[in-house]
Amino acid sequence: MVTVNQVTKPVRLVGDMFAMALDATVLSFTPPFAWREYLLQSWFVARVSMLPALMMTLPYSVILTFIFNILLTEIGAGDFSGTGAAIGTVNQIAPIVTVLVVSGAASTAMCADLGARTIREEIDAMRVLGINPVQRLVVPRVLAATTVALALESAVTVVGLVGAFLFTVYVQHVSAGAFVTGLTTLTGLADVVVSMVKATLFGYAAGLIACYKGLSVGGGPAGVGNAVNETVVFTFMVLFAINVIVTAVGIQFTVS
Repeated sequence: MVTVNQVTKPVRLVGDMFAMALDATVLSFTPPFAWREYLLQSWFVARVSMLPALMMTLPYSVILTFIFNILLTEIGAGDFSGTGAAIGTVNQIAPIVTVLVVSGAASTAMCADLGARTIREEIDAMRVLGINPVQRLVVPRVLAATTVALALESAVTVVGLVGAFLFTVYVQHVSAGAFVTGLTTLTGLADVVVSMVKATLFGYAAGLIACYKGLSVGGGPAGVGNAVNETVVFTFMVLFAINVIVTAVGIQFTVS
């Protein structure tokens, strides 16, 4: 039998999540700002995310380029290989890799850190001292995840296109000039902007989810492990939903 608490609990959790998101957004523009914490968290997120992201990008871009070039060769349009590489890398590969790395590496580490502080009652001690945990801990982490996600998406795009170029020119023997010329045939500045908007939203959402789950941990060390697992699942769900929505909206502005 379904109880009232089982029905209302998810609603309360979502409400608490949006309340913290609103507080974090407002406090981002309210002094004082924890610059030291922001810089430390930015370096941490970049350190755990950059190498896995770049290592994932190369096989994704090579496989996409390889399959797409086979199709283009079959229809006699091999000179448009750069077009397919640009569409795939800018519109999908870079955002998807950002989703996987930010949710799988950065957000889980943030959740574990805040969860450990919560079960040690450090968060309660901060509140007793009159320190707002959202302003002191959440805002720097959310902004750090947002900043690094945007930088990560840009780096992934560049590495993906370079990898596709090298594979296409030196393995599939397509003209380098034709590849470079085709990059901007269907992919323009608007597509790059949409991709960067995706990355910004990805980082913001991942940071918020990680911080919320970390601050709402209960049940001791086992609760921290459960919160980390839930962070991965929820972050994947939210980030892929963002990807679909922003892609659908972006098409309205980029296709004309």
